[in-house]
Order: sequence, then C-alpha cells, then structure tokens
Amino acid sequence: LIVKKARDRGLTFGFAESCTGGLCSHRMTNVAGSSEVFWGSIVSYDNSIKTNLLHVKASTLAQHGAVSEATACEMASGARQALKTSLAISLTGIAGPGGGSPEKPVGTVWVGIATESGVSAKKFEFRGDRETLKLRFSQIALYSLLDQLRD
Repeated sequence: LIVKKARDRGLTFGFAESCTGGLCSHRMTNVAGSSEVFWGSIVSYDNSIKTNLLHVKASTLAQHGAVSEATACEMASGARQALKTSLAISLTGIAGPGGGSPEKPVGTVWVGIATESGVSAKKFEFRGDRETLKLRFSQIALYSLLDQLRD
C-alpha cells in the first residue's frame, strides 16, 4: 500500500534508522516495485553517523540525547536532504534490554517525518523484548509513512 500510494502521488521516500538497524528498509525492499519510490536509507546507529551524514547537531545530542524529538526531527530532515526524497522518516529509540532510564524507558521510540512543508516527530512507547520492539518500532514508522501518503 505504501508503494502504491507513493507511486500514485509521485512521491519518493527514504529512512534514517537508528534503533531498527535497517529493518524498515528491509521491509520496503521486500515489496516488488519499491525501487520506484524508495530511494534508500541511512542506518545511523552511532551518534557520529547522525552528526556526519544526517547533520544532527552535536549540541542537540548533548542537550536532548539521541532518543529525543529534536534528534528525530534533525535525522528526518538530514535524510530527506541527503537522499533527495520527497519525504523521509526517522527512528531513534531504545530497544533494550539495557539503555533505558526512568525518563526514557526501554521501548521508547521517536519517529520523525520530514516533508517539503516541514518536520515533526512523535513519541511512542511499547513493551517487549528487543526483537519485538524493533518490529513494533518499524511498524509504527511504516504506519506514519502511510499516513503521510494519504490523499
């Protein structure tokens, strides 16, 4: 449905993935015809990739952390610019089992969306083991992408 909607609207998209490690991209490339609308992904697991390839500001990471609204927005914007797509989706979160905190528990993910009209991000919280969380994170990102493609 994502591929069809994007094709029908003449839009292209890409991802900036951190916590999902390329799972959204993998799922898209499993769809025949996706090469018409899916242009690529930047897997930015390490913060240096976020800053060097996606142009996330070091000050953003220092002030807000990698798992934050600000970082998700800058990742999405950086991906859209780097991939030259109509829109880009970013994911940054904590899949666990470690790495969580009371403020940012395991299962927290921010999904950013950059379009020609602006950039925004939304926070989601899920439960599960690492593999389940990665799947849920990718699912909510793909639903967010589909929502952007609605007529």
